[in-house]
Amino acid sequence: MNQFRRYSGKATLSAVVVGAMLAAAACGGASSTAPADTGKTPPAALAAAMDKVVQSGIPGIQVVIDGPGGHRVYTAGTGDLSTGAPMPADGRVRIGSNTKSFVAVVVLQLVAEGKVELDAPIERYLPGVVTGNGSDGNRVTVRQLLQHTSGLPDYLGGGPNQENKPGQLTLDNEAQFWQQFEAADLVRTVLAAQPPIFEPGAKMVYTNTNYLLLGMLVDRVAGRPVAEEISRRILEPLGLRDTYFPPAGETVIRGPHARGYEIVNGKQLDLTDYNPSWAGAAGAMVATPADLNRFFTALLAGKLLAPAQLAEMQRTTSFDRMPSATYGLGLVHLPASCGKEVWGHGGSIPGFGTRNGVAADGTAVTVTVNRLGDDEKTSEIVAAAVDAAFCGA
Repeated sequence: MNQFRRYSGKATLSAVVVGAMLAAAACGGASSTAPADTGKTPPAALAAAMDKVVQSGIPGIQVVIDGPGGHRVYTAGTGDLSTGAPMPADGRVRIGSNTKSFVAVVVLQLVAEGKVELDAPIERYLPGVVTGNGSDGNRVTVRQLLQHTSGLPDYLGGGPNQENKPGQLTLDNEAQFWQQFEAADLVRTVLAAQPPIFEPGAKMVYTNTNYLLLGMLVDRVAGRPVAEEISRRILEPLGLRDTYFPPAGETVIRGPHARGYEIVNGKQLDLTDYNPSWAGAAGAMVATPADLNRFFTALLAGKLLAPAQLAEMQRTTSFDRMPSATYGLGLVHLPASCGKEVWGHGGSIPGFGTRNGVAADGTAVTVTVNRLGDDEKTSEIVAAAVDAAFCGA
């Protein structure tokens, strides 16, 4: 769901850094697929779905459910291929594009405060930034950035069956894996090299550049870095102590966490530690599944946004990456097979994938895997586990 684009092309470590995967291979050394951690047995449909995820080659999966039934944690597979240890209960993970929902909430709070207008051009807040090769900040609105209808090119290269394009970040040497990137530089480079991919507002194409720009907007309008605004406006009020935006140069995940893996040339590589600055406001944050459940539950309950702004966030359009879902302003609407209406986001980043949401009955689910699915079939297997958590738990 709404993850960073995955790369095609040569199988190198650098390709995997930005999300490339080759053919799936069964992971060796995995522990039993029997669910663990809580001492409770998950519902049969969920247990079977989790088992299929591990059988697909993903080392481990964890399902964290909160709501009317209390707090439940179910784990299968392994969180560390070197030791066989399970994924730690509520361990921290890189949450990828779930970061976008946090950024969107801050922007919409600024809207409520009269500091930002949704339908104002981004040029008003970031003069001279969206320019070059046909891009025009006077024609791209804040709303279009939030909903991925801006038409701006993606600063991250590649995608299924796609070629990398000029100006895109490809991380083509291992040193860049640890490099500190700045959002302004990434945006400037891609806009100088590529024209818009469509007219602003014409359609929806999920593009990470949009959220780098929104992070820059928050920096400028709030007068503080977007990471500080997320902490001040969301994390501290909700008591999300295990969620954070990594500071410049931080490469490790704090606290208990599983190892994250990807497959390159048939070998499973550990991609737990790296500098996520290239993801920035589009996907750099770290959290626990329990914190993600609390965040999205609070958001949908109106604890973070006034009714007018939450309604705007839930005004959706088609979603190019998931035809069964629709996309709002940093928020995804996805019906479950049992009829539940689920709101969330989800995200993927090298080493980790999260799929999550909250249903109208108050059930919140976050599913974490410690290797990205490398094809559509694997993604569907993970999605089935999410559905089973909502419909069978």
